[in-house]
Amino acid sequence: MGVTVASRSSSSWPVRAFPGIALAIIVSLVSVLCGTGEEALFGRAIIEPLVLAILVGMASRTATGDIPWAEAGIRFVAKEVLEVAVLLLGATMDVPRLFASGPKLAIGIVLLVCVALACGLLVGRAAGLSRTLAILVACGNAICGNSAIAAVAPVIGAEREDVAASIALTAVLGVAVVLALPLTIPLLGFSNYQYGVLAGLTVYAVPQVLAASFSVSVLSGQVATAVKLARVLMLGPVVVFFALRTHAAANGSTKIKLSRLVPWFVLGFVALAAFRSTGFVPDAAASGAKTVATWLTIAAMAALGLSVDVRTVRQVGSRVAVAVAGSLVALLILAVVLIRTIGIR
Repeated sequence: MGVTVASRSSSSWPVRAFPGIALAIIVSLVSVLCGTGEEALFGRAIIEPLVLAILVGMASRTATGDIPWAEAGIRFVAKEVLEVAVLLLGATMDVPRLFASGPKLAIGIVLLVCVALACGLLVGRAAGLSRTLAILVACGNAICGNSAIAAVAPVIGAEREDVAASIALTAVLGVAVVLALPLTIPLLGFSNYQYGVLAGLTVYAVPQVLAASFSVSVLSGQVATAVKLARVLMLGPVVVFFALRTHAAANGSTKIKLSRLVPWFVLGFVALAAFRSTGFVPDAAASGAKTVATWLTIAAMAALGLSVDVRTVRQVGSRVAVAVAGSLVALLILAVVLIRTIGIR
């Protein structure tokens, strides 16, 4: 009987996931067709398919409301498919070019995350948030969005309501940043490389980084991905820090899962980037990986959009909104100052 139940359970997942996966694919195709139409009309895509996928997905979700029949597939595409896309991007990296700035950039990333965490915590407390909610907002903006919030929440004893509030608003504002950030290029006078660093340092979550950077240029996207994943690696030390503080305060034991410290796709990205830089990944394989990663990323952007209902902003308190926006502005200022200070060109 046990085997039969397990078999039925495992076979039911594709059935549950299929509608959401199909919906994400449809949104992706619509976005690509719209991008093709833009090129035919204007000679180039004014809004890249990556960003269009988010917008079309958000519009669809907001118009239809909750879509429980598609949630399983949407979550799969937004998470697992995206992780595979990021992994494959490692095979396309020109590592020496990405780190032309030397160790200064790596040191700057560590410093920026630390200062951004402190600023975010101060902004949150000044906005009247509880200590735990202020920490969640600060970690989400400074490191890697939902993953950071989900990883830090259990070690600081955050309530479900705090987790939901911090994720809901940062997700919506994160999409706004994706749309607005490219507009800063002429204002700041940044090169594509500098803009990639800026996007990698500031944008909320990995999928949003890809949308905000690859829509500008391939170089911006590659640089932003590498910088963003360096920020993701800071999640481990930050989780350990808060876990040790909680342990010291409660005099109890805090369990930490290794998978939350270093995500598997980050390790895979680093490994493939190393193989590519040493010649183990030939040009043909890298080109194929780039094509597959592009399509998977567009699908993940569609799923991201389908996950966001802009009406959720109304359900989030104004103090959380102020804290998220304030910490994001602080992060942007810190990133621009860092880029100027260490002389990234």
